[in-house]
Amino acid sequence: MKVGIVMGSASDRPVMAGASEILNDFDVEHEVKILSAHRTPAALQQWVESLRDRGFAAVIAAAGGAAHLAGVVAAFTTLPVIGVPVKSRSLEGIDSLLSMVQMPSGIPVACVAIDGSKNAALLAIEIMAVTDISLRDKLADFRAKQAANVLAANESQD
Repeated sequence: MKVGIVMGSASDRPVMAGASEILNDFDVEHEVKILSAHRTPAALQQWVESLRDRGFAAVIAAAGGAAHLAGVVAAFTTLPVIGVPVKSRSLEGIDSLLSMVQMPSGIPVACVAIDGSKNAALLAIEIMAVTDISLRDKLADFRAKQAANVLAANESQD
């Protein structure tokens, strides 16, 4: 199973690097594309409609501003779509967040925090781990390491 990552602009790459990092850490194959819901709608539709046949299990879609990308992706597929609102200059990402969480009934988009690409990748992994035992085990290890790191911080206090 693979995860698609799509962003509306090359300027979103720094935010989305975190998603690729997490997917690499879990050995999850992924494909990254820059496609715009507004400037390249035909290319976006073609890419999205090819995903299921190519073995993809989920799509992470990042956009700032009006942030229609995740909703348009969701309109073209029944794969789970996870939106990452990207912090914008004018409204600090609130506009992007609201664009993603206010999807009309019947076309769901899961949404993580503003600039939350790592959590988007983890959510995609959790979705795949429902049927993939190896990913389920890796997630359990990841969570155990997180807990250990928090508890270890108590020991290093002065």
